[in-house]
Amino acid sequence: MEGEVADEAVGPAGDDCGRYCPSFHQTVELLGRRWNGVILHALMAHAERFSEIRAVIPGLSDRLLAERLRELEREGLLSRTCPVGAGAPRYVLTTKGRALGPVIDAISSWATEWSRAAD
Repeated sequence: MEGEVADEAVGPAGDDCGRYCPSFHQTVELLGRRWNGVILHALMAHAERFSEIRAVIPGLSDRLLAERLRELEREGLLSRTCPVGAGAPRYVLTTKGRALGPVIDAISSWATEWSRAAD
């Protein structure tokens, strides 16, 4: 019926979260937290060491980068490995973190086309 709103919303993936989906909300908050998205973007571009990540993200302090890396590790999106004799620890995306690749790519494409910062 035209003009009527369904009681239950169905998401783009066919999920039935209704009007409010706690999983979606939690994910958007995690990705939208200051610097998290850009850190994940850097990791997907194969920056692995703290210094490499910091170098590709201007304006990010060491303290905040360390805090965000710990948070992303707690969420299971990356793992911190300390190779024996290889110097600094490495941060590597987990399977869960790599699964965000299409999401980060889609945000990047949207930003390139629509973001005012790109102007």
